[in-house]
Amino acid sequence: MTAFALASPPRRSDTVAMDFTAKFRGRFLVLDGPDGAGKSTQIAMLTRRLADAVEVVAVRDPGGTAVGDRIRAILLDTAHADMAVACELMLYMASRAQLVSQIVRPALARGACVVSDRYISSTIAYQGAGGTDVNAIRRVADVAVGGLWPDVTVILDVPAEMGLSRVSRRGAGDRVEQKGLEFHRRVRELFLRQAKDSPADVAVVDATQSPGIVHEAVWEAVIAKIR
Repeated sequence: MTAFALASPPRRSDTVAMDFTAKFRGRFLVLDGPDGAGKSTQIAMLTRRLADAVEVVAVRDPGGTAVGDRIRAILLDTAHADMAVACELMLYMASRAQLVSQIVRPALARGACVVSDRYISSTIAYQGAGGTDVNAIRRVADVAVGGLWPDVTVILDVPAEMGLSRVSRRGAGDRVEQKGLEFHRRVRELFLRQAKDSPADVAVVDATQSPGIVHEAVWEAVIAKIR
């Protein structure tokens, strides 16, 4: 009689890990919000947590490529205080187009989870606050990124006063950070409006709390939105 070895059923922990990996393979996540919201800290915490189960590629927008980093330097240089909003819009989109083509799409195609520090949601908020029609921004963005929109966007929300206070501790601030309080209040309003307009894939997290508490809220928001 031939003996057959029976394969052991997967342990529950293995099954959960496999489900977790499958959930995040090829996903595109964005953390965004007003200046001083703590995006860099939360990006680092989220990527470490995801990296236990899936390849993670963290990017920043604008920038993230040789071309994009040069555009970023122009955009944030305080010497360009008179830059027209339309010029800002096109430069952000140019940097984003390169980032998506060179980094984001290839990473998603091989099954990595991409986590971006800012994306189109920032342009809607900042250039929208500068007076550009939000629907026009979305149309230009769709062309620039070839229709690649995030699976989930988490807005880290802080009042403009708190965000600018945090920024001031780092120094004088870049060209965008140096814009007035009323501008940054409009930016915050436009971030929050995106969550109201797209509740299925945009979440808001209170970023006035400690980094650990904010991270858990970000994690819960991402899990809830990933379908």
